[in-house]
Amino acid sequence: MTNERFLTLTDVAEILNISMSQTYALVRSGELMGIQIGGRNQWRVERSKLEDYIEAAYRRAAQAINDLPAEMPSELRS
Repeated sequence: MTNERFLTLTDVAEILNISMSQTYALVRSGELMGIQIGGRNQWRVERSKLEDYIEAAYRRAAQAINDLPAEMPSELRS
């Protein structure tokens, strides 16, 4: 992995440990900002945009944790 400004979707998938189709879906939905280069569907994600996405994911995870009940629901206990 290089320290280039722009990452390929393959690079992004590797960094996030997700599939290429998941990465493509994130970019196509606008959840992860990317740009299309040329006419052959060559997508690139700026490294700083990937870091923004990761930070937002941490904020969403923290909120989800705050929304959980203090104790595990009885139906989930074994």
